[in-house]
Amino acid sequence: MIGIFNDNFPPILDGVALTAQNYAYWLHEKGHNVSVITPYAPKSEDVINAAKYPIYRYISVPIPLRAPYRFGMPYIDLQFMHQWRQLKFELVHAHCPFTTANLAYSAAKKQQIPMVATFHSKYRHDFEHNVSCPFIVDQMVKHIIRFYEKADEVWIPQAAVEPTLREYGFKGHVEVVENGNDFSTPIATINQMRKEMREELGIEPNETMLLFVGQHIWEKNIGFILDSLALIKQQPFHLFLVGTGYAVGEIRKKITLLGLSHKVTMLGNIHDRERLKRIDAAADLFLFPSLYDNAPLVVREAAAMHTPALMLQESTAAEVIQADVNGFLTPNNLQQYADRISYLIDHRELLQQVGDKASTTISRSWENVMEEVVLRYKDIKQSYTLKHSK
Repeated sequence: MIGIFNDNFPPILDGVALTAQNYAYWLHEKGHNVSVITPYAPKSEDVINAAKYPIYRYISVPIPLRAPYRFGMPYIDLQFMHQWRQLKFELVHAHCPFTTANLAYSAAKKQQIPMVATFHSKYRHDFEHNVSCPFIVDQMVKHIIRFYEKADEVWIPQAAVEPTLREYGFKGHVEVVENGNDFSTPIATINQMRKEMREELGIEPNETMLLFVGQHIWEKNIGFILDSLALIKQQPFHLFLVGTGYAVGEIRKKITLLGLSHKVTMLGNIHDRERLKRIDAAADLFLFPSLYDNAPLVVREAAAMHTPALMLQESTAAEVIQADVNGFLTPNNLQQYADRISYLIDHRELLQQVGDKASTTISRSWENVMEEVVLRYKDIKQSYTLKHSK
């Protein structure tokens, strides 16, 4: 059995949780025995009942000021620990370096099997938001690097992530294994989705629909988006924000303060993937000036629906973007970001052209990614067996 381990899993929605879910789903679809190990979250039962593979959840509590995220406590969950001791794995894959990852390492060590660990996030940013002492932050970063050093193979979702991992102190070998998306749809269907959703959202024919999807936290640079739009509020656009996070209330206040209440709509968290797909299809431009993200799924999902992204030149996330070919780039400057949005509002044909290119160059299906993953798992298991048989 292959074990997929992560501290977040739907119904908690973020890029890493969706990655873990797609790993489990497509491994199962391809005939592999797979299970997921993750903390309990409210409404978890709905996900467990809908899944075709086992999901083992353990006791957790909310993390203060970081809703909807939770802190897992597996070792006090007697029922889970009883189940846990019965599980036999052939390989474990950790998509985080925290509590659930420790379970993955424990299983790998006791059962003498390989462990793969994917480095997804810029964890230092998260630590700095919650911890004011730089020394403690440094120790926390060292702790997660010690975990990655225990892995038999470390994966990153794109090459531009490697400098971050090296900056944190990791010196071992890394492999690039891309993320996929589950939004690929025929263009005729996309056009129909676009028409229907724009009508539902009340987008006027002459209005440009802007979109952001992601955690509502300041690290995502949502404030930068709003400040940029405040510079061009006379333009015919409407921004939709999809997601939730600790900064929801502050973002709502900032929208009012900037006089953008009539130009920005907060849609909250959208769990229905089909509805999110339709919203992506309806948008003209995806705004994602984040310096926090590594390889955001949301950019690839928008691309699959022929919606190009406007990103920052300095960002790790923008590695996949060729300026004015499959996306748009500006320096990390409010006025230049605003000017670029304004230009693209007046050049809708360029938006469509670049969106079409994005759909063929950025978007890769999870099914295709998983074919590569299965081959890599096979090689890792063979290498581990050879190494430990000597």
